[in-house]
This record gives sequence, C-alpha cells and structure tokens, in this order.
Amino acid sequence: MHLVDTTLFYSPTSGGVRRYLNAKHEWYARQKAWRHSLLVPGPRTELQPGEISTVAGAVVPGTFNYRLPLAPRRWAQLLDALQPDLIEAGDAFHPAWCALRVARQRGIPAVAFFHSHLPRLVGMRCGGAIGRGAARYLRWLYSRFDLVLAPSRTMCDYLRSLGVPRVALQPLGVDTDVFHPALRHHRLRRELGLREDVRLLAYAGRFSAEKNIGVLHDAFERLGSGYHLLLVGGGESQRPATNITVIPYHRDSRELAGVLASADALVHAGTAETFGLVVLEAMACGRPVVGVHAAAVAELISDQVGVAAARADGKLLAQAVRDLYDRDIEALGRAARERVLAHYSWENALQHQLTVYTALTEKKRTVPDVWATASLRPSGDQRIMPAGPSSN
Repeated sequence: MHLVDTTLFYSPTSGGVRRYLNAKHEWYARQKAWRHSLLVPGPRTELQPGEISTVAGAVVPGTFNYRLPLAPRRWAQLLDALQPDLIEAGDAFHPAWCALRVARQRGIPAVAFFHSHLPRLVGMRCGGAIGRGAARYLRWLYSRFDLVLAPSRTMCDYLRSLGVPRVALQPLGVDTDVFHPALRHHRLRRELGLREDVRLLAYAGRFSAEKNIGVLHDAFERLGSGYHLLLVGGGESQRPATNITVIPYHRDSRELAGVLASADALVHAGTAETFGLVVLEAMACGRPVVGVHAAAVAELISDQVGVAAARADGKLLAQAVRDLYDRDIEALGRAARERVLAHYSWENALQHQLTVYTALTEKKRTVPDVWATASLRPSGDQRIMPAGPSSN
C-alpha cells in the first residue's frame, strides 16, 4: 500500500507539521506492507516515489521559509504519478482539492488532517465575518473527504459543530529518544549571559499573531530582570525587551530539544492550537509548561505538569509564571515526561493511525460508495474508529 501525504505546510524550518510528517515517514519506512511518500513545496519540481517529491514555488516573505506553488494542475499530475493507494491532505488549500480529485479518479480514500485552525486564524487577522466564512468553507471542503483527522478532542468537537460528518481523533506524538531530559546542559545560560539565579523560560514556534507573542512580551516586561525569555523561531516579531532574547528556529530536532531541556520551563501563549506539539516536546524533555487554558493546549496542561492562565493576558501569564516557581519544578518535569511516555509516543499514535487507514482502504475497496453517506461514531474515550457501513 502506498500512502501519500501532501500539504503546503512543510518547509526546512517549519514546525509541528514538518515534524509530524518526518516522524511518519521514518515510521512507515519500517512497515513492510506500506510505502510512504510526501508531496510538498520545494525549490524545484521533482518526483521521487517513496521519498519527498516537490512542486516548485517561491518562498513567501515573512514565513518559516514556506513556499507557495500556485500550480494546481501540476500538483494533481504529480500526485497521480505517485500512484497512491491512500492520500492524506494536510491543509485546506489547493493540495486538498487535488487530493480529492486524484482520489476520486483512482477510487481510493482521501483523508484530511486538521493541522491549522483556519477559521480562528482568519478571524484573528481579518475579522469575525471572514472567519465565519472560512468555517463554512471548511465544512464544504471537509465534507467531501472520507475522513477528517483532528489531533485533539477540542478540534474534533469543533469540526462536528461545523457539520463535518466524518471526524476521527488522531493525537500526534513525540520522539522521546530525541526529546529527552539528558540533553539538559548549562551552556545555554552562559551563552545568554545570565546569572544562575535568573529564571529562564523558552518559547519555540512562529512569531505570528495567533501565537500571541505580544502577550509574552507584556508578561516578561511585567516579570522584570529576574526572569528571562528565550524566543526560538521566526516570522513577525516586535523589538524584544532587555530580558528577552530572540534566536532563529532550530532546523535540527535535537538542537531544539537541547534548548527546551535546558530552560526551566516552556511558556506558550497561543490560543488557536489544534494540538500544541511543542508543549509535548518540552514535557518529553522533562520540563513543565506555562500556557493558556484555551484550544487544544488546555488538554495537555494540568496542575501535575504546569500552570495555565485563564486567558491570553500579559498580567495573568506573568502571574502563572510566578506561580510555577512556587511549585517543585523538577517534580512537575518528571510528571510531564512520564505523561508523554505513557500516552504520546509516535509508535502509539502511528500504529493507531495505521489501523484507521487499513479500515478505510478495506471499506473503500469492498463498498466504494459507503463513505459518501456513512458517519463515524465515537468508540471509547481515547480514540474514534471508523464505523461499519450503514444499514440504512
């Protein structure tokens, strides 16, 4: 079986989607009955079945080196040339429509993954009316897929509230060998020129509006010189305060893990996360997390592993950081690591996904039209599996 993932959300320095796809590609290389390919933007158009195929596109300024190939016909041609048995689309733009077109022509399943909360992001940037229009667009698009995967219960509930008929929970995972407490070192403090008594927190990701970087700036201005924030990433940013240092995003996961492990904690102010992979990566490094009780991040942060502010507000987030240091940070970090080991390994996540894929391909093969009308129903608290053909 040949699985093909396709998305615009992939670049050499992008974040969670790239790490998900890379981990998935490595995992499927060890599966005897499956082959995995990626079709993503790149500097040139290149077809490499079983590897990373690319569609040429120019870099979009002010992004994590994302490219935007405006060539739907070429995208569909390359996707078809890969001869997939199942396609997963990781965005809601023209690669998704190409995936639907090729899947329909080949009689194979098409799966969408809800990586980015498009209506929320559009609404934050362009206003509520346009955000609601984006939500209607998502329903229109996603209703055509055989299945839509979402990485958190919050996002599953959101998609169902839009009227998307076939939704399944698919949490992401963490490479717990790469993101490991053993990578903690003291060089980071020395490189930043910090005294030993300064409290060091890190953020990793895009510096875009939906990440509420301004809230982080406000919080650390309130916290003052006894606290220091290391912003690891790229994109939009304001001039940092004296207790904030900005460094480029680490392309290598082990380098990023070393930074996360070497800070006291991760701090994250985003309120539009569909999952919050970097939160789990910090937890896997044995670090607690300060975040906001919103979106999918609220499912990851509990009193056992960190502190959550009620909303994205600089004053509240600053108090949450202070509250963290009233706790036993090392005990919180150990609990965070244990939670990731128990529930969020890539092996567990991708083995579950493979089961879902297998069920989809079998149903598509034996009852080609069933997914046009069948719905998915909850099966247990932790996972949602495809239901059998409707008897109606």
